[in-house]
Amino acid sequence: MKITIVGAGKVGSALTQQLSADGHNVTVIDQNPKLIDNIINIYDVYGVCGNGAVYGVQKEAEVDKNELLIATTSSDELNILSCLVAKKLGAKHTIARIRNPEYEKQLRFMREELGLSMAINPERAAAREIARVLRFPAAMKVESFSKGRLELVEYRLPQDSALDGLALVDLYRSIRVRVLICAVSRKGETIIPSGDFVLRSGDKIYLTSSPGQLAQFFRHLGVFRSRASTVTIVGASKICYYLASELLNMGMAVKIIDRDEQRCIQMSEQLPRALVIVGDGTDSDLLHEEGIQQTDAFVAITGIDEANILMSMCAAKQADKCKVVAKINRKSLVDLVSNESMIDSVISARSTTTELIVQYVRAMESASGAKIKTLHRLVDGAVEALEFGVTADVPFIGVPLKDLKLRNGLLLAGIVQQNGKIIIPSGGDCLSLGDDVIVVTTDTSLQDIHDILQ
Repeated sequence: MKITIVGAGKVGSALTQQLSADGHNVTVIDQNPKLIDNIINIYDVYGVCGNGAVYGVQKEAEVDKNELLIATTSSDELNILSCLVAKKLGAKHTIARIRNPEYEKQLRFMREELGLSMAINPERAAAREIARVLRFPAAMKVESFSKGRLELVEYRLPQDSALDGLALVDLYRSIRVRVLICAVSRKGETIIPSGDFVLRSGDKIYLTSSPGQLAQFFRHLGVFRSRASTVTIVGASKICYYLASELLNMGMAVKIIDRDEQRCIQMSEQLPRALVIVGDGTDSDLLHEEGIQQTDAFVAITGIDEANILMSMCAAKQADKCKVVAKINRKSLVDLVSNESMIDSVISARSTTTELIVQYVRAMESASGAKIKTLHRLVDGAVEALEFGVTADVPFIGVPLKDLKLRNGLLLAGIVQQNGKIIIPSGGDCLSLGDDVIVVTTDTSLQDIHDILQ
């Protein structure tokens, strides 16, 4: 597929890496010649230096021959204009990164009247991801499928875990909870486990089940934590606005800290139910004065990764049972924090945005009606969890799963029936028309449910 990306920043670079790796013909447009030189030297892509909203620049990039243009610059207006020009030139689909909350109210107008295929708000997407984690604090990360009826959680087995040395085939007999461990990350190795796989302390495991069954699983391990009711957020950013709005609507008490007085005034006007404090979130004395010991969750989402890491580590030391979440965009720092288990949960707006756009691209490529409904990337992108709808043209409806020759490195992690019933698949189960099926695979180019067979 021919794809043009306008903007070679963090999101644009991440998309270039993923889409070029998936075999797409990618062209990148940016006004900064150094960014263009850098990106074409690293990836097998074509680069054009110029303003992506200018007709002549898009003509040079042959946008008129494209299936898709993705605008990811730091300017919402430039992204919208780039998509408008691309649509007039003949691009079939356009995606714009739109971050300003004021534009949220007119997204339907943009899609219907301006021909915008999709609008991505990285800050809102990241806020939703943080909110999911705060609803399930025992997990490092929570991904949702089938409108929240089935969830996939990431959890690291601590030292002396009750699961240490347990084979997966004995898991249900041991804890009497219907969960499926669908992927394991151990010492840099990624495994789609079989029944004879033995768990070890330090493993990062990925489980699927209903929210109720997952809660029972963590209760059995003695690590269950109730949903956060008091949350402290450092960084009065756009993510803070979206996150605090969602948490307040869930009935949580929200406290916001930022050193910029003007931002604090603006946030207090936008969110009158939140307590907004002017102060330095890196100051441990301030955190102590503001009752960090009594808060259920601490979220660091300033624009500086290093500050978020330091604040999160400080908060974790001051409050043993506090759920700590940090926004970190630089992959090197994400790897460091994750490998050393320094912080409970790490969120990246760039990764969340990339997932949503890749999901859209894969759905465009799907030849049948059984397109991707949801896509989440696990284990630093080495594994993908995808949700497909089972449509009438799926040839193996009604066939027991044990009789299907599935691809290597692939596991059916859950089935959600039309009546909402959750099935943790076994060999005797079958897919039915209208089911949602969750597939976990190391094949990061899966496009269609038909592709799960060898």
